[in-house]
Amino acid sequence: MKIGNIALSLAVLAAIGCSEQSTGPTTAEFNQGREAMKNRVAEQKQKGGGAQATATPAPKAAAAAPSEPAGNLGVIDVGYTYDETGKRDPFRSFLMERAERMALETQVRGPLEQFDLSQLSLEGVVWQTGNARALIADPAGETYIVAEGARIGKNDGRVMAIEDNMVRVKETYVDYLGRETTKDIEMRMRRNEGG
Repeated sequence: MKIGNIALSLAVLAAIGCSEQSTGPTTAEFNQGREAMKNRVAEQKQKGGGAQATATPAPKAAAAAPSEPAGNLGVIDVGYTYDETGKRDPFRSFLMERAERMALETQVRGPLEQFDLSQLSLEGVVWQTGNARALIADPAGETYIVAEGARIGKNDGRVMAIEDNMVRVKETYVDYLGRETTKDIEMRMRRNEGG
């Protein structure tokens, strides 16, 4: 009795399974759609003159209206071109871009940023004008004019103030734990002895 019920159930399931249609295109439908697509492309080349048709942009009305699907191949947008302006390359790593940016920032250093502040000397100051300036000499004797906000020294120093005989510089140090500390350093003008 049980075997008869199982056999009947299998026969019903087989009949239901055979009666359903497949949802995808058959091989013949696919080949017909492919041939139709080839014919349309050949007609477009004949109408537009081949390479000349691809060089001119398609009108916006044609780009908005997609062409009819060929068989079961789907809708094809006519006139779409990819515009990469303002978009990043999806195959480039974020880390590589950051490393390149950091390398550029560290490479562009002024001549006074190559020396420690103890190696530089203050030669002169013009401070009673609207824009105070200072004359700084490097170890080779070359002199440079700096203003407030200028970068100076190896430790990302900035000129904070220029006074009558001194320049105040704020340097940033990074310790072994990665913490940043700032230090104010005063560069004073050396007085000439005896004259």
